[in-house]
Amino acid sequence: MQQSLKTLMLTAGLLVSPLITASTHVQTEALYQEHCASCHGSDRLGGMGPALLPENLARLKKNQAEQAILTGSAATQMPAFADTLSAESVSALAEFIYQPPAKKPVWGKAEIIASHLLPHPVSTLPDKPAYDADMMNLFLVVEIGDHHVTLLDGDSMAPIHRFASRYALHGGPKYSPDGRFVYFGSRDGWITKYDLYNLKVVAEVRAGINMRNIAVSADGDHLLAANYLPHTLVLFDSNNLDLLEIIPVENDAGESSRVSAVYAAPPRGSFIAALKDIPEAWEITVENNRARVRRMKTDTWLDDFFFDPGYEHLIGAARDGKHGLVIDMDTGKTIANLPLPGMPHLGSGITWDYKGSRVMATPHFRTNAVSIIDMNTWEVIKTLETAGPGFFMRSHENSRYAWVDVFFGPNKDKVHVIDKQTLEIVKTLQPAPGKVAAHVEFDRYGKKLLLSIWDEDGAVIVYNADTLEEEKRIPMNKPSGKYNVWNKINYEEGTSH
Repeated sequence: MQQSLKTLMLTAGLLVSPLITASTHVQTEALYQEHCASCHGSDRLGGMGPALLPENLARLKKNQAEQAILTGSAATQMPAFADTLSAESVSALAEFIYQPPAKKPVWGKAEIIASHLLPHPVSTLPDKPAYDADMMNLFLVVEIGDHHVTLLDGDSMAPIHRFASRYALHGGPKYSPDGRFVYFGSRDGWITKYDLYNLKVVAEVRAGINMRNIAVSADGDHLLAANYLPHTLVLFDSNNLDLLEIIPVENDAGESSRVSAVYAAPPRGSFIAALKDIPEAWEITVENNRARVRRMKTDTWLDDFFFDPGYEHLIGAARDGKHGLVIDMDTGKTIANLPLPGMPHLGSGITWDYKGSRVMATPHFRTNAVSIIDMNTWEVIKTLETAGPGFFMRSHENSRYAWVDVFFGPNKDKVHVIDKQTLEIVKTLQPAPGKVAAHVEFDRYGKKLLLSIWDEDGAVIVYNADTLEEEKRIPMNKPSGKYNVWNKINYEEGTSH
């Protein structure tokens, strides 16, 4: 009798083995189409809900996916299926969405154009702020706990507005040169243009299925999106996010590559792209709304980039996690090799003046250290031992201190403060024992700074940048990055670009 009931349930699609085989795949897909497709798309490319593909689920473990199916996801429209599906069905669905689709997903010109939305065109909105604040000292705080963004007044440190974002914003938002507009990129490929004057979304478009980040040109006219899937760079007019060009990312042999990241290089009037699967870095200039690509070949694959202030040199982290390369941006040739064991997070690097020289500093993903490098000689002049591997490092031109978190490992609740003139750790903070403390951002003057407690019951903590004393806690839902308008549009030396 029990076996007969099980057979009936399998036939109805209510019970599926958690191991997806040829015989059960059809049943599991039917289960997906019945319960998931209306939000996540029949092809798993996303809709009202995010895309459910292995590339898009990299940060979500399978047991977490199962829990989300069972109990729903807080502050989203994801319902709970605990009363609808058996544990076996939930397990099978989780296994299913982590498998690549049988047919390679396509996201090209037709799909991009069809996704284009203009809820509040710029031409219909007033060109003056609807509230009173220093528009150059605003912060945007990305709250990944419930996919929202809080707009914060950098003078009073009081929230002005809070609005929903696309699922899983990835990479820092980018501002227009005048600071009025901000552009967000999501892991699912959505680009959102938001008007900070009128607190409205003015345009959206989906550039890809799995997107790494976006960059806005120095003149503010163009936006470039870097995709993991498909293997493309996508160029848009920044005004209404109209599609201009899709750039296939391939080498001379026709081999394609994911794009690790794209950056604007203001002094050069260009973009720089880091490639994941081809040992090249690309410089892209835009002329008459068309992209021109210059390829710089390297001896190895580079995972992350940093630039000197004049964008004359590119510093790349080799994928082996043991060294970095310095590339002359004009010649495209490698001019130095840096000993950087432990996979440096160069995208979080900062620079400052030290005894008449410009130095850069970077934390490492895999080792308990901060490396400090002389940018004239390209030598590591000091390695600071930290309480664990770090993720983010921040400072400000007007502050004598640099802050670095200990994002990975048992000491993830600690943050180090480094004196930039003695190159020593002068204080270690533990603002919320047991909870991750990470990502500092200074205000425009370098007088105050914000630190995140990465927890659903988290907060943004305001510190005095000189005394290092806590001044205020603002409750937030897993706040990750915080981005000051002035620092970002002026490429402040202590802020990531």
